[in-house]
Amino acid sequence: MEILGKEAMKTIKRALTGVLACSGLLFAGAALAVGDSPGGPRVNQINLQPPVTKIAEELYNLHMSMLVLCTVIFVAVFGVMFYSVFAHRKSKGHKAANFHESTTVEIIWTIVPFIIVVLMALPATRTVVAMKDTSNADLTIKVTGYQWKWGYDYVKGPGEGISFLSTLSTPRAQVDGREPITDTYLQEVDNPLVVPVNKKVRIITTADDVVHSWFVPAFGVKQDAIPGFVRDTWFKAEKVGTFRGFCTELCGKEHAFMPVVVEVLSDEDYAKWVDNEKKKLAAGADDPNRTYTLTELSERGAKVYAANCAVCHQPTGKGVGQFPALDGSKIVNGPIAQHVSIVLHGKGAMPSWAPTLNNVEIASVITFERNAWGNHTGDILQPMQVADARNGKLPEGGDHLAGAAAAGASDAAAAGSAAAGASDAAGASAATPASGAQ
Repeated sequence: MEILGKEAMKTIKRALTGVLACSGLLFAGAALAVGDSPGGPRVNQINLQPPVTKIAEELYNLHMSMLVLCTVIFVAVFGVMFYSVFAHRKSKGHKAANFHESTTVEIIWTIVPFIIVVLMALPATRTVVAMKDTSNADLTIKVTGYQWKWGYDYVKGPGEGISFLSTLSTPRAQVDGREPITDTYLQEVDNPLVVPVNKKVRIITTADDVVHSWFVPAFGVKQDAIPGFVRDTWFKAEKVGTFRGFCTELCGKEHAFMPVVVEVLSDEDYAKWVDNEKKKLAAGADDPNRTYTLTELSERGAKVYAANCAVCHQPTGKGVGQFPALDGSKIVNGPIAQHVSIVLHGKGAMPSWAPTLNNVEIASVITFERNAWGNHTGDILQPMQVADARNGKLPEGGDHLAGAAAAGASDAAAAGSAAAGASDAAGASAATPASGAQ
């Protein structure tokens, strides 16, 4: 009995520990609670997001009808089973039937499920066929997945020629826990995709590095982006607003940091947005033949670095994990040719930036890295040198490590000479009194 009492006490202690742990998690959740994400998931949401396209509405209706059907089948089957077990139990004198087979029962349990599956498949097939019909689109946009951002190119329709990268804009301080998170934590970007309302938008997906997946729940759209392949899907938003989604294919370290944000505008507002974007493109067009100053390249390079490099190498340049530090790096302070080659062609976990960034952007970010944080090389890389590097002619110079080593050796030699001179002088002064004494 004493042993049983000890075991009972242990069980009670474990139960209390579990209750306290759950309570702690609940209080912690309450402390970290945020509100509903505008255009995204709601707090404690367990159902699909409200649909804003016909396809999403059909998916929602299919989901609910299938759920109801499965619930009815579940209740019916398990209700009969539990009733049979309870009403015909042995304690009431019932005996189990003993038979080998029943053709009638086998026909019933084959035909009935078949009819149910067909009834489920008909509306589902109709919806799937509609999802694949990308013809007669009003606007075509190419979506390219990168680690870890999205690239948007307006290929055909209003806005043709506009292209930009969409990168997470949540402050790093929130990610690191140094600031409280907001309702749009990890669901906000610097450049959202902008489309007009009530227009059929065809989305062409591909990827530059690994497999990604472009997903907007409110649109009922999810399409994989695969390197070397082109896939397509479409949507027609019937409501103005901002809608949020995610990359839903595990794509590496920052997989959770590449959200999808789509802004649906009225026709008038969309036309204004297109006009403003084209004016920005014309005003900010990069001139690859111009010679830039160190200040101009560094300012532009800081923006390019923040949008493309900081997620791995960190805003401080200190790096993290497999991504090395750039502050004091041998690559950044070494020969500039090696630095340019790695940025153009990639190395290890670092992708090639040649297809993503133009010559001005590459020249800017390399110049910025070689003159930021503790790096004070004074090097300036011009866009024309990047163009030459793309053709195999890498720039020369910039090996500040060799210069530092040579300077260190020179200083050491000078110090050695000084020490030797001092030693000789000391020896001479020591010898002088001795000769006077003679």
